[in-house]
Amino acid sequence: MIMPRFKALTFLLSLAALSATAFGQNANSARPGTLNYIEGQASIESRALSPQSVGNTTLEAGQVLATANGKAEILLTPGIFLRLGDDSTVQMVSTDLAHTEVRLEQGRANIEVDQIYSQNTILIDLKNGQTQLLKNGLYNFDAGNSTVRVFDGKAAVYPGANLQANVKPVDVKGGHQLVLNGDLPRPQSFDKDQAKSDPLYKWSSLRSNYLGEANLNLAEQYAGYSGFYPGWYWAGGPFGYTWLPGDGLFWSPFGYGFYSPYYIRGGGFIYGGYGRGYYGYRGGYAGGYRGGALRAEGGGFHGGGGGGFHGGGGGGGHR
Repeated sequence: MIMPRFKALTFLLSLAALSATAFGQNANSARPGTLNYIEGQASIESRALSPQSVGNTTLEAGQVLATANGKAEILLTPGIFLRLGDDSTVQMVSTDLAHTEVRLEQGRANIEVDQIYSQNTILIDLKNGQTQLLKNGLYNFDAGNSTVRVFDGKAAVYPGANLQANVKPVDVKGGHQLVLNGDLPRPQSFDKDQAKSDPLYKWSSLRSNYLGEANLNLAEQYAGYSGFYPGWYWAGGPFGYTWLPGDGLFWSPFGYGFYSPYYIRGGGFIYGGYGRGYYGYRGGYAGGYRGGALRAEGGGFHGGGGGGFHGGGGGGGHR
């Protein structure tokens, strides 16, 4: 299925039509493992999925999501998206907000981390090791060759098939990858520009673009709503759930902004340029000005302040 070009989200959610009750029903009903988008052939426990499965189907602990000629996106903790490539299989190990864990059994997956708290333990298991995501960024996992690739961010990788062993982690930073083989693994640099030509990367960037646009529409609508609290918010249509942070402005690794309604209500500048972003791009000044000073940000991610997510919890670690 090819997503139509985004025109406007106002036909999905009109502020004039939303009552306080509707706002409450729209917010934070998703949890880790929620199916957020599918394209092509995908199934959970051999049960075929359809576009109608999006938003109301959750991958429970122990269950397996598989793609054939297709792709799928599931939500982890608020601000973290897992995207599964063609001919790939992932098992949900734990759906805890404080300890969210998946096992990539076959194929490849990208994980976009737009916000992560110290209380969040996000673990990705491969046959030959386990990875804990530590910072905002973009991460790629390949079960076929047991490779962990960090486009941006930082990960602690625990080599070895025995996940219970007391293994010293290997830190992998942006622009580096780690191949988990029989030798003592060491991070190696990789060509990020070449890696961006990968179809899964391009699809992930497109999904991030659409979710950023959905965020902006909803953030504007919730800017005047006193009962707002951060988390996943339903945008409908081809978008699924998008993420509204508790405060400030955060950038996806593809260069698309995620705004808090409080940021917009406080007069924050809205950057334009959706549809033209790429990895590391900060957006131009093509968007509308909503008061406040123009701000040109430096490199990396901008985390605009505090604000937790609804239902957060304590941390954990490598298990």
